[in-house]
Amino acid sequence: MADTHVLFVEDDDVIREATQLALERDGFVVTAMPDGLAGLEAFRANRPDIALLDVMVPGLDGVSLCRRIRDESTVPVIMLSARADSIDVVLGLEAGADDYVTKPFDGAVLVARIRAVLRRFGHASGPDDRAGAGAADGDGLAEAVLRFGDLEVDTEGMEVRKGGETVALTPTEMRLLLEFSTAPNTVLSRDRLLERVWDYGWGGDTRVVDVHVQRLRGKIGQDRIETVRGFGYKLRG
Repeated sequence: MADTHVLFVEDDDVIREATQLALERDGFVVTAMPDGLAGLEAFRANRPDIALLDVMVPGLDGVSLCRRIRDESTVPVIMLSARADSIDVVLGLEAGADDYVTKPFDGAVLVARIRAVLRRFGHASGPDDRAGAGAADGDGLAEAVLRFGDLEVDTEGMEVRKGGETVALTPTEMRLLLEFSTAPNTVLSRDRLLERVWDYGWGGDTRVVDVHVQRLRGKIGQDRIETVRGFGYKLRG
């Protein structure tokens, strides 16, 4: 992690400086900016490995900054919000953020979340080789391309096509689709998805799952992923 570059956008001087020091002690290289416009310039100049964006920064708010970053890159984004129940959290996730952390936060918790996000981005198919976990053929070999109607999931090339057209997914969306596609017609609970896709070893906010499912539906078809009320979601095979 010594070479991992973090872009941190936070307008509170105390929080920004204290968090920067804590991250640097853990071996991260940190570029800290006080507002959204400066953050966007720093992102374009430095191309960090991950971005931490406070929701309520001046100039260009965190949600808008996240959207601008997502227009240009699939770099992981974690939103920072002072209220867990804030609509800004949902707006941030809808804008393309991969996770969020509520302020005030413990430095160790923030580092753990950063590393969890980086692990799944560094291994898009997952550390347990989910990419090779497709249905086996008669020779016992996993199928590289899984097909669900007009949807094709290439688990080796990490590509998705719908009706022959390539579908652009973020690494988090790809991992979510892989989780569904290796268990079609099986109901997957939100807790399971949090553990398998977001690498949470503890209870997390299921809104993260819900918003990502919504984003994924918008790309592969609204009716492809079914909601099973009270239980979770399943991919229609």
